[in-house]
Amino acid sequence: MPGDMRPLRALLCLWLVARAALGSRVRTRRELGPGLYQNGVYDAGGSYCQRGDVCCRGRDDGCTVPYHDTLCYCDLFCNRTVSDCCPDFWEYCLGIPAPFPKAQGCARAGLNYPTGATYRENCNLCTCGPGGQWQCEDHACLMDGELIDAVNRGNFGWRATNYSQFWGMTLEDGIRHRLGTFRPSATVMNMNEMHMNMDSNEVLPRHFDAAAKWPGMIHGPLDQGNCAGSWAFSTAAVASDRISIHSMGHMTPALSPQNLLSCDTRNQRGCSGGRLDGAWWYLRRRGVVTDECYPFTSQQSEPGPQPCMMHSRSTGRGKRQATARCPNPRTRSNEIYQSTPPYRLSSSEKEIMKELLENGPVQAILEVHEDFFMYKSGIYRHTPVAEGKGPKYQRHGTHSVKITGWGEEQLPDGQTQKYWTAANSWGTAWGEDGHFRIARGVNECEVETFVVGVWGRVSTEDMPHK
Repeated sequence: MPGDMRPLRALLCLWLVARAALGSRVRTRRELGPGLYQNGVYDAGGSYCQRGDVCCRGRDDGCTVPYHDTLCYCDLFCNRTVSDCCPDFWEYCLGIPAPFPKAQGCARAGLNYPTGATYRENCNLCTCGPGGQWQCEDHACLMDGELIDAVNRGNFGWRATNYSQFWGMTLEDGIRHRLGTFRPSATVMNMNEMHMNMDSNEVLPRHFDAAAKWPGMIHGPLDQGNCAGSWAFSTAAVASDRISIHSMGHMTPALSPQNLLSCDTRNQRGCSGGRLDGAWWYLRRRGVVTDECYPFTSQQSEPGPQPCMMHSRSTGRGKRQATARCPNPRTRSNEIYQSTPPYRLSSSEKEIMKELLENGPVQAILEVHEDFFMYKSGIYRHTPVAEGKGPKYQRHGTHSVKITGWGEEQLPDGQTQKYWTAANSWGTAWGEDGHFRIARGVNECEVETFVVGVWGRVSTEDMPHK
């Protein structure tokens, strides 16, 4: 053929090599053996070459392994003067020392790992640096063994534990994804308080449990997962109990937090947080269906609410019904439940107790600190165990919960410790079967600052008839 064809042949060769690389089979870690991961560390120095005719004696585009973010050939393609591929080629395939020095590695658990190897230390990623030292992130972890031990060694009146569902999360993750109630605005905080009509000599019981007074009408703790939607969960929980109590057990709906998360979009952010006053406005004006009809699907924080699957219309006599089918196809009960406007209670300990005693569970905001995530049992008070560990441990956020009762406990020193009992929304594996106790009468973590009650919208035909 006329002319010099060598440049064209070189380009064709490069194209064939690239095509073969793209079409080659990448071996899985299981096929490659256990050498890639040791003690939780990604080991870039495994046996990449295979002895025999397949790889070491000739070119085979199918003889590849993943190496960091690229493919690595385990044949004579590695016989080059750079060490970016198959770090054991010279020793394993040719049986001679490499003509260039090996990169300095990092030691861990008696083993040496190359530059770029990584492992996780709880919530922090550690990387082997060029200087042979592990370089680790410095986040405050949601589960901190030192803090757990400090709580359990101290005389704080409660016990801490390590929750596997929180392991590997940063404190920032916990505050961002496990809470989700916006602090009430100044206007809402200044709303008129409703005072209970109390006799100065009135004596309230030392212990009270709403579930014991109203059996079958108090719903269990919910689980919001990594959805920052406590605003919706606590509202649905309190409304469910109140409607059950005020209908004298004729209706016992477990209302849907997902209905609020997806459909209450007026200044709300779904699994990225919301306002309590907005949630109650929606329950009053629109109403929600049951959790069976509209089950929870938002397992983690999202940029905004999921599309609303339910809409409502009036059916007369003050009732409303959903105009769409339930997202759960196994149920047809799409009745809408509503409430009256909420009312704020006084921060007086006794007035909150009387409201609980007479009308049922109430909603409260709670400032959550780093140690609350580790709570296992006992009467919680925010402890000083994280002091001195730096500002990264001083983060806190606003949560909302359902208060269901109260009690008191005799301490070893003879003093009496009063407490509230509350249902959290982190599942029944957390705390005391999903509940926690917190010091009462001292506004611990602002639990008595903003307490809300509500009446279920119940008509006479919803009441049981004798």
